[in-house]
Amino acid sequence: MSGEFALWVYLTRTPLLWLTVTLLAYAVADRLFQAAGRHPIVNPVIHAIWMIGLVLTLTGTPYPTYFQGAQFVHFLLGPATVALAVPLYERRATVMRALLPMLAALVVGCITAMTSALVFAKLAGIPADVRLAMAPKSVTTGVAMGIVEALGGDPTLAAVLVMLTGMAGAVIVTPLMRTLRIEDMRARGFAAGLAAHGLGTARAFQVSEVAGTFAGIAMGLNAFLTAILVPVAVSFLR
Repeated sequence: MSGEFALWVYLTRTPLLWLTVTLLAYAVADRLFQAAGRHPIVNPVIHAIWMIGLVLTLTGTPYPTYFQGAQFVHFLLGPATVALAVPLYERRATVMRALLPMLAALVVGCITAMTSALVFAKLAGIPADVRLAMAPKSVTTGVAMGIVEALGGDPTLAAVLVMLTGMAGAVIVTPLMRTLRIEDMRARGFAAGLAAHGLGTARAFQVSEVAGTFAGIAMGLNAFLTAILVPVAVSFLR
């Protein structure tokens, strides 16, 4: 038993263990996702998160220790985001035909996502630091953390709120679009990327490559516009 314990202590100190746990959790969650007919409620990202959290809780592993291994996956988020330019280039003619409607939807969607969170949070009496972290909830994690940190807020809280927003969006986007009878994959994808950033974009690609392309565009443009507007909105509400 002491030998097994010593082996576990050794493994917990190596980044490879937590990288393996991350990949294994996602592989299991993805198998469940496929078995469920790719139903949005069985989104593999959502279920991989709680699986990893359960392992960390049961083993008493602090998050910084886990992240030493998971940082390799985190690093790949950058190249994966850049890779979204490939379908964009391949469908550039389709994108250009919808340019003006996209820009209009971008401005309306960005302002709505940002101000609704800030106004409702203020009316509910939520503390100012939490409201600040809520403002960029619909942009990708790295951008949201940078915005909030630059404004003196808590970037970790911002990351949590961004993930919650993305998970909720990935689950409800397809049923919501069907309920609203929105069949245009360009509109469905753009809405998913605008409201639910990377997770919404991943879900859009699972439905249609056209939807995924427009979701990637929305995610990138929304990050840029939100970075400009959040400081203005926060200063106004203060």
